[in-house]
Amino acid sequence: MNTFLEYMAIVILFSLLGGPAIVGAIHDRRIDRQLREAERKTQPRTQTRTQKSSSRSTEPSTATWYAEGRRSKKLVSS
Repeated sequence: MNTFLEYMAIVILFSLLGGPAIVGAIHDRRIDRQLREAERKTQPRTQTRTQKSSSRSTEPSTATWYAEGRRSKKLVSS
């Protein structure tokens, strides 16, 4: 009987400590779901998905620009 009461005390302690966190997580998930539904309702239905990278501009990224600059300096200094 004593072991049962100790287990019950631990279960009650964990529920008191973890209960608010679980309730908060459930509340956050509900809010996220409501925001997604509201966002989906405000978007026009005729909107098409954006195309892949083929429709993007052909400007190189910063890393590519930097690498090209370093290559050209090496060729000039040789």
